[in-house]
Amino acid sequence: MIYKILFTCLIIAASNSFAKGTYQQPAEFVAEAFKQQPEPQVIWVKGKLREQIENILQHKSLSKRVRYWKNESRSVWILEEIGKKKPITVGIVIDDNKISRLKVLVFRETRGWEVRYPFFTQQFNKLTLNSDNTLSETIDGISGATLSVRALEKLARIALLLNNTIQSQVTSK
Repeated sequence: MIYKILFTCLIIAASNSFAKGTYQQPAEFVAEAFKQQPEPQVIWVKGKLREQIENILQHKSLSKRVRYWKNESRSVWILEEIGKKKPITVGIVIDDNKISRLKVLVFRETRGWEVRYPFFTQQFNKLTLNSDNTLSETIDGISGATLSVRALEKLARIALLLNNTIQSQVTSK
């Protein structure tokens, strides 16, 4: 009987250890996205842009600026949002104002780690941002990973919003 209890505890502890982890370094993700990696740039988060981001996040944004990489119509964003208690780091590639890749780079929570798998992240491919800052398609959730799913949806919306902002800055110059 004691062996069954110990075995069960071992299985539970092992499954939680799979949840947390660095799946890819942000610098590697950025390097993969470009044939020749551009220099990082910065967008300042202030005024109307800050309001829009905080509306998406549903809390105050601590970022005063966001670093990104851009070459022609491709931009890459490394963003973080809290799942339940800890931040999830996500890399997002946008081509021609559409998400072409979304990947969980670092996951620090003990639950909800299923969002890192391609069966989930591929749902974001080809999505755009509607005029009300919502995604162009609905994302299917994962039972038991609701907060992680919401965090990734928010980050996708923010990356598209930031990309649209830098695109409009280029066209207005």
